[in-house]
Amino acid sequence: MQKTTLISIILLVLFCSCKQQNQEIMEPKKTIVRKHPKSISFHFEKSKEWLAKNIDSTQIRIALAVNRTDKTNIPKMDSIIVPKDLTGDIEFYLSFPLEVPYLKDINKIIFFSYPTQTFAAYENGDLIYTGPTNMGRKKDPTPTGLFFTNWKAEKTTSTFNDEWDLRWNFNIANKLGVGWHQYELPGYPASHSCLRLQEKDAKYLYTWADQWILKDDENILVKGTPVIVFGKYDFDAPKPWLQLVQNPKALNISADEIAKTTKPHLNSILAEQKKREKQPIKG
Repeated sequence: MQKTTLISIILLVLFCSCKQQNQEIMEPKKTIVRKHPKSISFHFEKSKEWLAKNIDSTQIRIALAVNRTDKTNIPKMDSIIVPKDLTGDIEFYLSFPLEVPYLKDINKIIFFSYPTQTFAAYENGDLIYTGPTNMGRKKDPTPTGLFFTNWKAEKTTSTFNDEWDLRWNFNIANKLGVGWHQYELPGYPASHSCLRLQEKDAKYLYTWADQWILKDDENILVKGTPVIVFGKYDFDAPKPWLQLVQNPKALNISADEIAKTTKPHLNSILAEQKKREKQPIKG
C-alpha cells in the first residue's frame, strides 16, 4: 500500500511539473500594439512656419526626433525635415528595427547609434523605446563598445562646467565620467563625450535601466543594464538625416546589423544577466 502511494505521489509531481513547464512554453508572447503610418516620406519645411501651424504635441515630438533636436533649438533652425504622414508611432520615423530575434535571451539592452544619432531600448528582442540623441563632438567623441549602467542621480553638475546641470544622469563608464542625461540637443553631436537626451527620454531610461550592485566601496558585485555604443559619425559631411528626403530608408538599421554588433559581447551580457537573476529579490 505504501509503495503504491509513493508511486502515485511521484507521478502526480511529475504531471504537475510537466503541466507547469508546458504552460510556460505555451504562454503567448506579449503583443506590442503599434500605430503604423500609411506611408513614410520626408520633405523640408521652414521651421518657424511649420511650428506656427502645428500644435499637436505628438507630431512635434516626431519632428524633434527626426531632426535630432529639442523644443528650444528647433526654432533656431532655418529648415527642418518633416514626415508627410505624422500619424504613426515615433519608432517608424527613426532608425532601429522593431524586432531583433538575436536579442531574445537578453532581458534588457540599450543601443546608441553614432551615425544615426538615435538610441533604442529592447526587451527580449522587442523595441520598447527609441528617440534622438546628440553624442560626443569631434573633439570629444563618445567611446564605443560595450558598457553597463552604473550609478545614477536625478541631478548632477558637469565636470566640464559647474554651471551645467545634468538631469536624469545615468553613468555608463565610471572612470571616464560618461553617461546619458538630459541636456540641450542642437541637432548634431555636440557633447563632451556624453549622450545627450531630451528630458522625457532621459527620465524614461533612468527609471527603466538597472543600477550596478556593489559588493563594497571598491568592487562591483553585479553590473547594470548592458549598453552598446556603435558606429562612426562623419563630422565633415552634411547631417546624415538630410538623406531621408531622397531616401526614407537611408538610415535604417537592420536586425542583422544589431545582431552583428551584439555578437562579440553576447557571452559577457548573458553572464552578467545570470548574476543579476541570482540576486535575492528585495521586498
